[in-house]
Amino acid sequence: MKSSRLTGSSMVVALVVFTAATRAQQTTTQEPRPTFRSSVDLVSVAAVVRDHKGRFVRDLKRSDFTILEGGQPRPIVEFHAEQDAPIRVALLFDVSGSMGVGSKLDEARQAARQVLSVLRVNAAPRARDEAAVYSFDTRLQALQGFTADPGAIEDALSRVEPYGETSLYDAIAQTARGVALSGSADRFVQRRAVIVVTDGVDTSSKMAPADVASIASRIDVPVYVMAVVSPLDDPGRAATPGMPGADRPSDLRELAERTGGELFVMSAPAHQSVAARQIIDELRHQYMLAFDALPAGAPRPLEVRMRDRRLTVRARTGYAAGPAGSIVSSERPDRSQGSSGGMQ
Repeated sequence: MKSSRLTGSSMVVALVVFTAATRAQQTTTQEPRPTFRSSVDLVSVAAVVRDHKGRFVRDLKRSDFTILEGGQPRPIVEFHAEQDAPIRVALLFDVSGSMGVGSKLDEARQAARQVLSVLRVNAAPRARDEAAVYSFDTRLQALQGFTADPGAIEDALSRVEPYGETSLYDAIAQTARGVALSGSADRFVQRRAVIVVTDGVDTSSKMAPADVASIASRIDVPVYVMAVVSPLDDPGRAATPGMPGADRPSDLRELAERTGGELFVMSAPAHQSVAARQIIDELRHQYMLAFDALPAGAPRPLEVRMRDRRLTVRARTGYAAGPAGSIVSSERPDRSQGSSGGMQ
C-alpha cells in the first residue's frame, strides 16, 4: 500500500467523500426520528448530569436546565432526553508501524469489539446504533462506512494492518469533521463520537494536538482515546482497569479532554471492557439541548446550569456561531456545582 503525507487538498477530498456517503446512508431510514429544527444558527449542547455520588441522572426536563451565554440566559428552543436515541461512532485505528509491535494490533481489534458489544445494532431502526471503521498511518482510509451490520464491521476489523508512520492528529481532525457533518442533513437527535485506538506514537503530523482539539470541539464531536500499551510500558495501570490515563502523554490527554472525551489506558483485557462501557454509557446518558446562536463572530462563553444545585452538569463551555456542524468549543466539568465522581 503506497501512502503519502496528508495534505490540505487530500483532506478536503476525503471529507467530501465521507460526508456524501454518510448523508446518502441516512436517506434509507424511513422510520421518523426526533429531530432538531434545521438551522445554520442552531447551537446543540450535549449535557451529562450526575448526582453527588457520580450516578447518571435520568428523567430531567427542559425547565431543569439553564443555558447562559456570556452570563445572559438563552431560551432552550430544543430539548431531547430520549434514552433510545441512536449512537454513531467512528472507530479510528492507528495502523502505524509501531502498532505492529507485539500484540498491540490484536489488542486494538479486541478493544473495538468491546465497543461494538455494547452498541445496540439489533434494535429497532429508530434506536439502532451504527459504527464506521477507519484506519490511518500517513493518510486516512475508510474501511467501512456507518453500518449496523456486525459482519461488515468485523470484516473491516480483519483488514486493519500496521503500516508506515503516524499522522494521528491529522486523521482525528479529518474524521471528526466528517462525523459531525454526518448527522447534519436532517438534524435528527443522535449521539456521535470518534473513538481512537492507538499507542499514541505520532511521528508525522503537521498539526498540533491543541489545533486538532479546537477543530473537533467546534464541530461538536467528542474524541475518546483508547491507548493500547503493554504492562511493561504501563505497569501502574495493570491493576486499575478502565481508569482514565491521567499520567499518559499530555498531548493525547489534552486532545480528549478539550473535545469532551477522555483518554483510557489499556494494558490488560479487562481495561478494554470497562473503557468501552464507560464511553458508550456517557453517550447514552446525554441530554441534547439547543438554542439560537447570535450572529457569527468570535467564540462566546457558554455555561449550563442545573435548577437543582446538588446536581453536577458537564457540558461545553463555549461556541462559535457558523454553519451546522461547525459550532461549539471545549467541554469541562462544572466544578462550581460539586464533584462529578465516577460513572456507575
